[in-house]
Order: sequence, then structure tokens, then C-alpha cells
Amino acid sequence: MIDILICDAHLYIDREWEIPGGWIAIEKDRIHSVGGPGQPPPPAARVISAHGRLVTPGLVNAHHHMYQNLTRSYAPATRMRLLPWLQTLYPLWTGLDADSVFTSSYVAMVELLLGGCTTSMDHMYVHPRPRLIDEQFRAAREIGFRFYATRGSMTRAQEDGGLPPTAVVQDEDTIMADCERLASAYHDPGPGAMGRVALGPVSLFSASEGIMRKSLAMAERLDLRLHTHLAEDMEEDDYCLSLYGCTPTEQFERMGWSCPRTWIAHYIYPSSSEIDRIAGAGVSVVQCPSSNMMIGGGSADALDMRERGIRVGLGCNGSATTDHASMWMETRNAMLLGRISHGPQAMGAREALDMATRGGAACLGWEDEIGHLRPGACADLVIWHASDVALAGALTDPLEAWLRCGPTVAGTTIVAGKVLVENCEPTMAALGDILREHARQARRIQRLD
Repeated sequence: MIDILICDAHLYIDREWEIPGGWIAIEKDRIHSVGGPGQPPPPAARVISAHGRLVTPGLVNAHHHMYQNLTRSYAPATRMRLLPWLQTLYPLWTGLDADSVFTSSYVAMVELLLGGCTTSMDHMYVHPRPRLIDEQFRAAREIGFRFYATRGSMTRAQEDGGLPPTAVVQDEDTIMADCERLASAYHDPGPGAMGRVALGPVSLFSASEGIMRKSLAMAERLDLRLHTHLAEDMEEDDYCLSLYGCTPTEQFERMGWSCPRTWIAHYIYPSSSEIDRIAGAGVSVVQCPSSNMMIGGGSADALDMRERGIRVGLGCNGSATTDHASMWMETRNAMLLGRISHGPQAMGAREALDMATRGGAACLGWEDEIGHLRPGACADLVIWHASDVALAGALTDPLEAWLRCGPTVAGTTIVAGKVLVENCEPTMAALGDILREHARQARRIQRLD
């Protein structure tokens, strides 16, 4: 007998594989089987009726900064572009400690689950105190969330020509020792892993060439993935030209980072030839639609990059630029951006969902097990919910209705075969206490006490 059977669903299994009126069976932490009308399902210990709703793979968040939910909608920074925004918030983030990172990560993961995300990376690059990423893994384990930590780093403080204050900058030896420690303690390369580790010097603005090259060498030695921000702001071009005598992409290539183990965030301002080169090198890209629109800095042309062969995922980015962590919202906004840029015929819900599932899994190097619901995949899925009022009249295409109507939330979210959201509510008993502690920590970080 299988553990969970979901029936009466419109199943989106994978690209070009949908089953109207279908069922999906879960055994332990894996998809056991799928079927449609006329195919009897196996007996199950628990049966969940989807009542005709859409069921998709769990969405994959390929770029995030979870700690930033401690400074959401911070009033002095709400009308700033990227660089002054960072310079305004960095002094607040110097107050991060173990308790605030644990609570902010916990809240971020629950919020992601409510938005249909079952796997998320996090790019934690602010380290005013040691062992902060350990607290993120503690939160993920308490919740049961599939987590891909990216050990970010900054080495170039303001007095060295970078952006951040000295309090959040570390020396190269300290960074590399902690990267080695985290990989040894938490990186699980095996099937069905609940925790993995990547290396992520933050950007060419704030990370030296030395730390970029050392991170590459360690990633090759330990078989880890690499991540950074690239070509996010036009000022990055001027910075790289003055410091390195080349564009950001050219410096990225010179350092050896242009390779299949790398995925990059934003990539808004490359040249056409640079896009072709990173496509040929196997680099993946994350578009962060809501954050890019909120900060007013443009957005990657995801459709153009996909047509050139780049694997493109989606990300929420920082919870202080996006101010939310809903991958449903990111998927919808990706669809809208694509239609604005290329016309309504170019982009629909299926293309956007492919980026939010398969695309994100490709960024994390995890396409074999997550981002689809083929038998044998990790049992990470979502039964989507919208009000009857919102869906009234949407009769012909449940998947288009999922993004075009709404708002839509996760009615049920399952990770590794465990129900973590049920009836649109998280199942974590500790959440109330965590939210109260988060409120206290946010007031402290924002210096409101």
C-alpha cells in the first residue's frame, strides 16, 4: 500500500505531459506512479481529493536572500536604485546573529511553502558573526524543507573600493575555511538529499578576484556548484572597466567561472555576444522578475536566453527588494515580462512554469529528481487553490487559469512525501512563537527599539 494518493487532479507532470482528471501516488519520499481516467490507482493509506484543481511539481527558487525579510519595506530605501539601496541596508544587516538568521530563515521557508516552493537555495553573503548558515540548516530541518545553502562571501569593504562596511567583510582564509566546513557538515550529493551547499562570492563589486578563483578551485575539488550576481546594474560595467579593464562578463570568463557548474543571478546587461558565449559554456541564469521591477533596474530577457540554449530559472531574490517570497508571483511576473517584451504569443503559463520548475532545478544541477513529477522523482508537489470567485468562468485551460486568474496559493504543499501546508495553512506548530521572535528581531535590526 502506498502512503498518499492524490486523485481528481489536473496533473502537470513535466514538459508536454499533463493528465486531466489524473491521480498521483506517493510512496515514502518518492513519486510511485501516475495515471489518468481508466487507469485504476493503487490502494493508499491516505487519499487526498484535489477536487479538479491543478497539481504541479513544487516550484524551485533559484535565487534568494532569506535574512532580508527582517528589513522588508524599510521606509528610507523604498525608492532607491540598487547601489544606494545596498549602502542604506548594509549597516542594518551588521546586526545579524544566530537567532535572527534562524527566525528569518524559518519564516522565509514557510512563506515559500505557501507560495508553492518546495526547494530553495539561499545566498547568504552577510557574515557579521560566525556559523550563521548552520542556523539556516537548523530551520530547514525543523520544517522539513529541501534547502540548498549558498555560502556567499564579501572581501572588499568600502575603504577598499567595495560597497559593504567592514563589519560584514571577511578575509579569504576565513571564508575558505568556513566553506570547507559547511561542505563537510551539510552537503549531501546523494539521491533525495534535503541539504546541499554551493559556493557564492557575492559579486564583482564586493568580492576580490582572489576569492573568486579560490572558490572555483574548491568547487572543482569538492564537486560543488558556483553562484554569483552578474551584470545586475549598469554601474557594474563602469566598475569593472576601471578595475579590470573589461566588462563584467569578460572578467567572469577570465577567472574561469564560465562553466556548467555555475549559475548566475539577474544577468540584465550583457551584450548579445556575451549571452551566446555563456550559453555555449553551459552557464545557467536566474531571472528575478519582481525584485528587478521593484528596484527599477530592468530584467533579464528570459525568452531570448532560452532560445539561445541557456537554462533559465526563477528566483524571489531578497525579501527586502521583492518584499515577498511567493514563487507563484515570480512565475506570473515572468510570464507578464515575456509577453511585454515579445508579444502575447511568445509566453504563456506553461513556459513560465517550466522556468519555475525544470529551469530552477537545472540551475541547481538537480534536474534528475526535482522540478517534475515523473515516477521516481522526489515527492515534492503542490495542489493549488484559488477562490471560486477568482476562477469563475475559467473552464478550458486549468494551467493558464493558474497564472492568469488568482491570486493563487498552495492549498497543499508536500515535500519529500510529507504534508507541510494543508488547507492553505502551514502545519508547523512552532510558527506562532517563531513569528513573535521574528518581530522582536526585526525591530532590533531596524533599530526601532
